Parts: sequence; C-alpha cells; structure tokens
Amino acid sequence: MNLNILLSGLSSLLSFAMALAVLDQWRSRHRFYQAVWALGMAMYGVAALTEFIGELAGWSEPLYRTWYLTGAILVAGWLGLGTVHLLARTRFGYAFAVSLFLAGLFTLLTEVAKQYPEAGPAPVIYFVAAVALALAIGWETYFGSERWVRFADAAVIGASLLSVVLMATATLAAPGYLLDPRDHIPLADLLPGYIRLLTPFLNITGAFALGLGAIYSAYIFMPKRRVLAYSLDARHQSGDVFLFNLLISPVAIVVNFVASLPGAVHALLTGRLHSRVPATILIAIGAFIPSVTSGLVRFGSTSSFYIGQLLGALFLFVGFLASIEVFSEFRIPFTGIAVGSRHRVEREAPQAAEGTPALR
Repeated sequence: MNLNILLSGLSSLLSFAMALAVLDQWRSRHRFYQAVWALGMAMYGVAALTEFIGELAGWSEPLYRTWYLTGAILVAGWLGLGTVHLLARTRFGYAFAVSLFLAGLFTLLTEVAKQYPEAGPAPVIYFVAAVALALAIGWETYFGSERWVRFADAAVIGASLLSVVLMATATLAAPGYLLDPRDHIPLADLLPGYIRLLTPFLNITGAFALGLGAIYSAYIFMPKRRVLAYSLDARHQSGDVFLFNLLISPVAIVVNFVASLPGAVHALLTGRLHSRVPATILIAIGAFIPSVTSGLVRFGSTSSFYIGQLLGALFLFVGFLASIEVFSEFRIPFTGIAVGSRHRVEREAPQAAEGTPALR
C-alpha cells in the first residue's frame, strides 16, 4: 500500500475519533469550547480524508478546494478558537491580540515584497482588520472583560466565511489541482494570493492560541517556581508599571516555566503531578508538529508532510486521553458505555478557574 494512503487514512480516523469523543463530552457538559474543538478536529479529519481519497482514487478540483479550505485555512483557526473560549477569563487575550497583529503584519509584508501580485488590496485589508481586532481584544483584556472573546470569534468566523466565499468563486487553471511531482502531496501554488493569505491569518493565530495556550495551562497546574515576578492585573497598577509587566510577561512566563520543570518532573516521578500538565504539553506538541511540517512545504520540503499531519493528530488525541476527566468518566461516544475508570481523584489546582486546554 502507498505510504501516503496509510498515513492520511490514519490521520483521518484519529481526527474523526477525537471529534466524536469531544462532541460527546459537549453533549454531557455543554461547554462551548468543546463544541468548537470538535468542529476543528472534524475539519482536520475532512482534510486528511481528501488526501486519502486523492491518493487512492486520484485528485479532482472539488477535492483540492476542500483540502485547502479545511486543512490549510480552517483547522488551526477553529482549534485555537476553542482554546480562546477555554481561557476567556484569563489575560490570554493579550497573547491572542499579539498573534493576530503578527498575522496581519505578515500579510502586509507580502504586499511590500510583492510576493502575491495578484492579491490586489487583500494584504492591506487583512492587515487593517487584524490591527483593529487586536486593539479591541487588547482593550477588553486590559479591563478584565471576557468580551475580548467576541472579537476573537469575529476574527475566526469572519475569516472563515470569507475563505468559503473566495474559494467557491476562485478560478483555477486546469486541471484544477496541483501536486508535488516527487511526493504527490497537494500544493497551494495554484490558488490566488488573496486566498493563500488567509492561511497565515488563521494559522498563526490558531496555532499560537492552541500551542501557547496549552503551555500556559500546563504552567498553571504544575508546581511553580516564580523566578521573575509579574502581574497583568491592570486594576491595581499604574500605567507605566502595567506596561512594563506586559512587556516582560512573555519572558517571565518562559523563565518561570523552565524553572518549574524540575519540580514538575519530581512530582511526576512521585505520582503527584496533575494529569492536565502532561495532557496540555502533549496538545502543544500536537499543535506544533504539523505547523512545522506544513510550513516546510513552502520551502520545497514535502517529505514530512503526511507524517507530520499524523503525529499532530496522534499527540492531540493522546493529550485528550491523558486528561483526568477522560479517565474518570470516558465512555464510548453517544452510547453511555464506560470503558474505564480512575479511582484516584486529583485535587484541582488553585488556579483552575483560569482554565486549561486539557479537554475536560
């Protein structure tokens, strides 16, 4: 059997299995982020399914359009949006605002570099929209309002709807799809620039939210050592002090995370580490791997594309299975049949109200 067929088929099966499991959790708990994650994983499964069908039976223009729309544009954005809703009551809005601004800046730089001359005014429009939404998200986060999530919704939903319309109306040169001559994976070069620029707009923000949100939440639930102190609570600081804390917070979080790792390892070896720590780290890895392997395609390296996609789905699914809630109440989706139980109940960390991207 062609290895690409096997890898894409496994990726699709894992993604749909996880989508069903998370959707089943949403049915019992009605937490909105679970429904968003289920939708994101379903898109992951559809994208991998198009690759499976294309490798098995041959590509077509509808298959190619569906592949790019779901896999290249929508997946990361919607998975990241699920994490955004989970962390709505935290200061994670600052991180999302920065990632949105960087995505807009990237599109603007492509205009300066004339990378997509056929994109027209799209790079400037995308940049203006990204800056406006980033400022709104930062403003609401500053005042401690959960309304920043509504602007994140507007960014992802708006870009998604636009991508559907643009993809449906774009004209593609015959035969309507483009494959790498060596590895036979689909390539995006056939698509107009105004569509391709929606990929970083959603991927940068989505992958950033999913990956960094997972690491942030792992830090919340691990035994912490705060080497660098900082606070993002604007209500109890003067403007200059808050700005200083905001600027050093990315460095402080990374330094404190690394400094806390020995304590986390010790807690793991002694059985005292909260299950959400390894779960969220696995989710972060699952977000990181396909982002790298997909990015390598832009530089002509296509050999790792399918394996990266499979590893991403695998780590996301294992991260899901590693969460305490799954082991304490996991059942076959939509049947109510329990397949395992966990007798040890882990005490919630004091910061649990801040949320975690472990799929709970």
